[in-house]
Amino acid sequence: MTSGTLVLAATPIGRVEDAPPRLATELAGADVIAAEDTRRLRRLLTDLGVETNARVLSYFEGNESGRTPQLLELLLEGNRILLVTDAGMPSVSDPGYRLVAAAVEHDVHVTAVPGPSAVLTALAVSGLPVDRFCFEGFLPRKAGERSRRLASLAAEERTMVFFEAPHRTGAVLAALAEAFGGDRPAAVCRELTKTYEEVIRGPLADLVTWAEGEVRGEITLVVQGVSGGATVEADPAVWRALVAEIEAEGVTRKDAILEVARRAGVPKREVYDAVHRG
Repeated sequence: MTSGTLVLAATPIGRVEDAPPRLATELAGADVIAAEDTRRLRRLLTDLGVETNARVLSYFEGNESGRTPQLLELLLEGNRILLVTDAGMPSVSDPGYRLVAAAVEHDVHVTAVPGPSAVLTALAVSGLPVDRFCFEGFLPRKAGERSRRLASLAAEERTMVFFEAPHRTGAVLAALAEAFGGDRPAAVCRELTKTYEEVIRGPLADLVTWAEGEVRGEITLVVQGVSGGATVEADPAVWRALVAEIEAEGVTRKDAILEVARRAGVPKREVYDAVHRG
């Protein structure tokens, strides 16, 4: 039996008219539609004027592990399965990775309907360098874990993109300013492509002040990377102090030394020697 096809379909991140034309065709022709939220799927079908006879199955964070084997079996039986999430491309901070990995492992054909992406849209309107970038998704909710993650990004030279919930945006901007410096250029992209779209650009310190008010809507943060490589002066005393500071945040000494070496642009042995022989 010939296996089916898994289609990852991008859905609008705001305006339904941004939906790629092929999305309607795939919705109408699928054997099975796996949807993060079946109610939103029904609204999307109505908005696009699409009728479908597809079997609809929910596929969200809470049932992704259990549902994946069922969907894989349907693929192996020859079905064409369309995977959609609430907005944007499946598997990018949304359900989908597990199913894609399982399909690839079993030689099932995987393709995509390209379309709206909050990551690329935010990059494009941020005004920050876009020649090299990295997507970091959602930062950890716990302050200590978040600080450790940001410490690992302190020497990142590429522009960074983050997703964040509106009620945590102020705390995250403050953490970014503490980790990267308040003068680091950044942008808060709110409600992209929607009626109340807003892009606030400026140094992180200014964005922290902006976020003191009520923050609403879908938030994407874009932060410029380090310019010029090394960010720590070549002074063993500075290295020791910085290692101690990072350790105080709960990072192991080994990882703290590695991080300081990255920031200073020197071999980790030099920082190790400065810490243990200083």
